[in-house]
Amino acid sequence: MPFSRAHKADFLLLVVTLLAAISWMFSREAVLAMPPLLFMSLRFLLASFLLSLVALPQLAKLDVGQLWRCVRVGLVFGIAMSFWVLGLAFASHVGEGAFLTSLGVVLVPVIARVVFAESVPGSTWLALPVAVAGLALLSLEQGLHLEAGQLLFITAAAIFALYFNLNTRAANTIAIRRANGEIVEHTRIPALALTTVVLAVVGVVTGVLSLCFEPWQSALSDLTGTLIMWIVLSATVGTALRFLVQTYAQSLSLQSHGVVIMVLEPMWTALMAAAWFGEGMSTLQLLGCGLIFLSLLVNRWRAVRKLIRIG
Repeated sequence: MPFSRAHKADFLLLVVTLLAAISWMFSREAVLAMPPLLFMSLRFLLASFLLSLVALPQLAKLDVGQLWRCVRVGLVFGIAMSFWVLGLAFASHVGEGAFLTSLGVVLVPVIARVVFAESVPGSTWLALPVAVAGLALLSLEQGLHLEAGQLLFITAAAIFALYFNLNTRAANTIAIRRANGEIVEHTRIPALALTTVVLAVVGVVTGVLSLCFEPWQSALSDLTGTLIMWIVLSATVGTALRFLVQTYAQSLSLQSHGVVIMVLEPMWTALMAAAWFGEGMSTLQLLGCGLIFLSLLVNRWRAVRKLIRIG
């Protein structure tokens, strides 16, 4: 059975969740040895530079309007990443932070509906509470303790949801009705060019914040071959490849509810952390993984039903 654009997008977003989980391992190794904002700036700028080597023909064709849409997506993404890092710095319960940040994916259809008046299928609304319950069991084994760090994670999650929607809309041709009733069409921005500019803007935003709040001299003097390896792996696999695949997947469909597939990321992360760092998983966490997977089946029930019929 040939893949439809929606099925292809679902598969690619599944690949993105695996790349994101792998990237989390690289990032964790790197931030143990250098300031987090500086790491993210180097990671995103290097990723953007590598993509620009092949994106130059696309970048040269962008008009001012398209370039501004790219920058807007990058600014929103950069602000979200900054709130996330500040949350990581202030939080004493990292599991809760992972749960709260993952809610950004759950909020994507909500933002799409409220801000952009996008229609969302009923199956997505049914899947969301199941996904939240799964994320809670996966991450909140010790309970929820609201503190400054958690509020920063919540803010980051909401901004991440806005970023996902803006990125989807930038990667697709959309028609916008102005206040005077005039309909203006915004043409799609090629995934490679969009990703390149967005990553560059994130690198600049986090770099400026790092310059203001973090010590650079000691960090750069302590660079080792191993640390450089983690930075390069994070920039190539965890950033350039990951976000290029994600943006291309989002360009295949203007509908934002498919991004709910990315709730798999914390599940893969937990499983990989158990293997990579020797961390154990409790029965409740395994049950949470099961609920997250169930939420995806509910969200994509029509496709699942077709597969069952074919089988």
